[in-house]
Amino acid sequence: MRPIKVWDLPVRLFHWLLVVLIAAAWVTQEYSLMDWHMRVGWAILTLLLFRVVWGFVGSDTARFTRFLRSPAAALRHLAHLRRREPDREIGHNAAGGWMVLVMLTLIGVQGGTGLFANNDGDAEGPLMHLVDKDRSDWLSHIHSLNFKLIEGVIVLHILAIVAYAVLKRQNLVRPMVTGTKTLPADAAAPRLVSPVWALVVLVAAAGVMSWVWTW
Repeated sequence: MRPIKVWDLPVRLFHWLLVVLIAAAWVTQEYSLMDWHMRVGWAILTLLLFRVVWGFVGSDTARFTRFLRSPAAALRHLAHLRRREPDREIGHNAAGGWMVLVMLTLIGVQGGTGLFANNDGDAEGPLMHLVDKDRSDWLSHIHSLNFKLIEGVIVLHILAIVAYAVLKRQNLVRPMVTGTKTLPADAAAPRLVSPVWALVVLVAAAGVMSWVWTW
């Protein structure tokens, strides 16, 4: 066994910034801080756009083609959840890959509906003027309902981390902090792309979202 760098810095920063921003989105909604809520929404959409692009041009473990496997593979993986064994996955396991896709999709729906939403008060999404009030109200309802789905997936994600720690003795949190996993010596280290390119992608994503916000 040897330590291998599996998660690049951009993926790790994306993960933990998203945790903070989703919590901030909830707080600003609960306390009716709608100006800040929309700023948080802009940041989340910027991160999401970055992650989608990074999923095609980023490091091996960040690429969708590397961690998205068939649903059957995910079910086979979950069938062995109670088997105590060392972690041999270079990046996401077969089930974790689908968890990532579901979460990114839900966040995309949340951000997309938020662009057109309103709260029947002093807050309107930056693109609300492109739809009529009835459509905006419907999208606002989806925006509210979808966040409950996000909360459910977050709980499921936390339970999965606990289950892997208890049943398989695998720590899934530490690698997302340090970027390093202890893997068999013959495991091939993934190709990691320079964070400089991630910064370029992030700046481009921020530019796109700024253009959308002021359109």
